[in-house]
Amino acid sequence: MDALDRRTVAEVTDTPAPAAPSPAPTTLGELRATGTAFRPVKAEIRANLLARLAAGVPSLPGMVGFEDTVLPEVERALIAGHDLVLLGERGQGKTRLIRTLVGLLDEWTPVLVGSELNEHPLAPISVWGHRQVAEHGDATPVGWLHRSERFGEKLATPDTSVGDLIGDVDPIKVAEGRTLGDPETVHYGLVPRTNRGIFSVNELPDLAERIQVALLNVLEERDIQIRGYRVRLPLDLLLVASANPEDYTNRGRIITPLKDRFGAEVRTHYPIELADEIRLLEQEAAVTWPTASGADHLAQPVVPHHLVEIVARFTRLVRESSHVDQRSGVSARFAIAGLETIAASAVRRAAVAGETRPVARVVDLPSIVPASRGKVEFADAGSDPDDDREVEILEHLLRQATAQTFRARCAGLDLTGLQEHFTGGETVESGELVPAPALLGQLGTIPKLAELLGRLGVPEGDQSAEQAAAAVEFALEGLYLTRRLAKDTDGGRTVYGA
Repeated sequence: MDALDRRTVAEVTDTPAPAAPSPAPTTLGELRATGTAFRPVKAEIRANLLARLAAGVPSLPGMVGFEDTVLPEVERALIAGHDLVLLGERGQGKTRLIRTLVGLLDEWTPVLVGSELNEHPLAPISVWGHRQVAEHGDATPVGWLHRSERFGEKLATPDTSVGDLIGDVDPIKVAEGRTLGDPETVHYGLVPRTNRGIFSVNELPDLAERIQVALLNVLEERDIQIRGYRVRLPLDLLLVASANPEDYTNRGRIITPLKDRFGAEVRTHYPIELADEIRLLEQEAAVTWPTASGADHLAQPVVPHHLVEIVARFTRLVRESSHVDQRSGVSARFAIAGLETIAASAVRRAAVAGETRPVARVVDLPSIVPASRGKVEFADAGSDPDDDREVEILEHLLRQATAQTFRARCAGLDLTGLQEHFTGGETVESGELVPAPALLGQLGTIPKLAELLGRLGVPEGDQSAEQAAAAVEFALEGLYLTRRLAKDTDGGRTVYGA
């Protein structure tokens, strides 16, 4: 799966599906009386997209950093009625974007009750559907399908079969007396069952070539072929695939005729601007969770803005590093998991040390490295699993990101008053389990503290001891990284000063 794929379809379209509209037609006759007309899926998406564009609202909300690059291409493809493939390295939000497309479907759509193919009562496509309408006429039962149920997806794996995607002959139905050529002997796969919706194939080139061939008729002729029998099914769906650009080539693992069937190829990318990287982190990282009953010391954690910026800069530096395999990329999950780890470290300190409010500090940053090591593929990694060179690279880039954030946030800020505390050889001890009051108590009155908190974006009404400790520790780390203060680290213990 892709990055940002933790959200379900219901979460990126609405909340979970509400109750069906009421009053709503329950028979074919009632539906016709409302003046409802059949509209293909691509026409439905086009109309809803154009309505959003005309109203000036986001066409695909939640897609950060794609507003001026990816989204216009996707919008043009949808308006043109094209099936499309998204090309990009891992963790660029391809799956999230695909799931967000479901929000462009009508919230509710009528279906024949009991249909395996979500057939529209006014335009049935199967033998069963036509028979239902012929037998019951205007009394044919009609149900309503929410858009969150009109999405299907399959992660392409080498063991995926034609039966999984398209369908296969059902031996039980054959045993009941039907012939092999009878369309009603078919047990339909995922693609036909997503008729009148959106179907996604993630990592398309990982499908075996014979399975890719099975998709050709679906894309062009809109029928399916099963075990030598051609089943005429004018499927009505939008097919969207994702792939790594390296694999989606004639020399990769994709067959040329299938490439030709897609109407549009759209390249995705990691956030271009630092501000977008930060917005993405703040939107996606789950740094809050329900407080345990009766455990006031386990309140919602706070990750200050300057630490979010450090994680964002760190992610970008890792992506740009010559030591990292650029073909695999560095997923957005890398940054999201890192931010969540920092929040968890703050909660752990609050639970152990008795802090009233968990606020992340610089001392929590090293926890990112072991947690994120497995999310990075190094280009020159050694064969020795105990080699610490990868850890050293990540630690160096993390220090670099911290220094960059310090210069950006505290440029021109007079910190000589804080430095003077150490002129007599004094030290300040911090650590992952040192509570905020203990850290601040070693410093006494801190000059320019209000200005420092302002530079770090802490609101005046939120300047607690924990926020102050986070700001001061960041300033101490910045002074160390700019060679104005000594520091000694031993495990989880850090000493600033002589």
